[in-house]
Amino acid sequence: MLTIENLTHVYGNGTRALDGVSLSIPKGMFGLLGPNGAGKSTLMRSIATLQTPTSGSIRFGDIDVIRTPDQLRRVLGYLPQDFGVYPRVSAYDMLDHMAVLKGISNGRDRKQTVEALLNQVNLWPVRGKALAGFSGGMRQRFGIAQALIGNPELIIVDEPTAGLDPEERNRFLNLLAEVGENVVIILSTHIVEDVTDLCPRMAVLAGGKIQLEGAPIELMHTLEGRVWTRTVDKADLAAFSKAHNVISSRLFAGRTVIHVLSDTHPGDGFEPAPGGLEDVYLATVNASRRAA
Repeated sequence: MLTIENLTHVYGNGTRALDGVSLSIPKGMFGLLGPNGAGKSTLMRSIATLQTPTSGSIRFGDIDVIRTPDQLRRVLGYLPQDFGVYPRVSAYDMLDHMAVLKGISNGRDRKQTVEALLNQVNLWPVRGKALAGFSGGMRQRFGIAQALIGNPELIIVDEPTAGLDPEERNRFLNLLAEVGENVVIILSTHIVEDVTDLCPRMAVLAGGKIQLEGAPIELMHTLEGRVWTRTVDKADLAAFSKAHNVISSRLFAGRTVIHVLSDTHPGDGFEPAPGGLEDVYLATVNASRRAA
C-alpha cells in the first residue's frame, strides 16, 4: 500500500504545484487523471524520490519515502514522461547497462534478466537494433523493460501512451495490465481512455488538489440522468455556454456537439446522454477551474 498524506510542494517562484494531496493506493493499477499543469508530474517525481516535497508524508509499506529514499529506490520502477537513452546503443546493451546500474552485478543473472525482459515486452527480435531506430511504441516498451529491472513492487508510469498510434497503445496497455496484477502501478495521464481501460480505481488531480477519487464505474453512476447532449451551430456555442453548464464540446460534420451537466432537462433540443468517464473528468476539472 502506498499512502500519501497532506503532501504539499511549493516551487521557488511561489507556484503551489501540490496542495494537501492525500491518497491511499493498493496493489493493482491506479489511474491519476489531470490536465497539463495539474501537478501530476510533481507528484510522480515526489513519490519517485526525485524531489523532496515541501511538507507531508509518503509511505510505501514500512518505508518512509521522504526520510529513507534509498529504501524505496530498491523496489521502484519508473518510466518518466521523457526518458533519455543513448540512441546509437542497441536495446540489449542499453538494458544490460541499466541492469548494472540497478545493482545486478552477476553476469549470468544479468543475462537472464535482460533476455527475459526483452521477451516480455516483445523486443527480442530487435534486441540488436539501435534505439534511435525504434518507433514511439517500441521506445515505450523499452521504457517499461527498464522499469521492471529487479522485480519492483511499485511502478510509476507518467503519460506513457502520449503520441502512440492505436495499435501501439493497445499493445502497451496490455503489457501494463499483465505487469500490474501483483504490484502497485500508478498510471499518470491526461488520456481518459487509458484509465477507463485499465484501472479499477482512480483519482482526478487539478490545481494541485485531489478533486475526485473512486472506482471509475461508481463515478460514472453519479452522472446518470444528469448529462444532456445537443448539436448546435458553432456561432451559438458562447450563448449556450453562458446559459448552461457545458462540460465538453466537439466538432462533428461541421457542427458542434455539446454535453451539458444538469439535474433537470435543460430545454428543447437536448437529449439524454450516457455519462462516461470523460464526462466525469471534464465536469470535475471545469468545476475546479470555476472554484479557483
